[in-house]
Amino acid sequence: MSAQTEKLWDSLIRLFHWSIAGIFIANYFFNEAGDSWHQWLGYIAVAWLVVRFFWGFFGAGAARWADFFPTPARLKTHLTALLTGKPYHRMGHSPLGGLVMILMMLCILSLGITGYMMEEIDYFWGEDWVQNLHDWIASTLLALVLVHVFAALFESYRLKENLPLSMVTGNRRKIE
Repeated sequence: MSAQTEKLWDSLIRLFHWSIAGIFIANYFFNEAGDSWHQWLGYIAVAWLVVRFFWGFFGAGAARWADFFPTPARLKTHLTALLTGKPYHRMGHSPLGGLVMILMMLCILSLGITGYMMEEIDYFWGEDWVQNLHDWIASTLLALVLVHVFAALFESYRLKENLPLSMVTGNRRKIE
């Protein structure tokens, strides 16, 4: 790690991120809904959420919920900076990025719950509304993923820094 960068994302956060990304891509685009791969990957995603939830309390730095939780004051400051074109450079997630991340995690949890309802609870087997809700949540998650990717690229351009690379290496340029 050079003097110009510092450790931002620990190994657990990066493994969580890329595992969830791979699971989402596999289940949304490649696995047949309801087949065993789809189900097991869904259960693994929910297990990762549990790990990530607790890591938000016990991890260090940018992994902690307190570091990025999108309070109204933080959201207002970030939105104002975006609308006025002023720089808003901080380590870890921006307030809007934190909000999108939390919404994505809630979607994944909701997908796990509705998937479990469809496959494991006889009462809900064959119920169209559960399937429709599951599909709607998956589409909402896809929209949030696209917002996440676009925002990372947009902020990389705006801040003149490769933000996606920090999720690969774990390092990010120090704030000047």
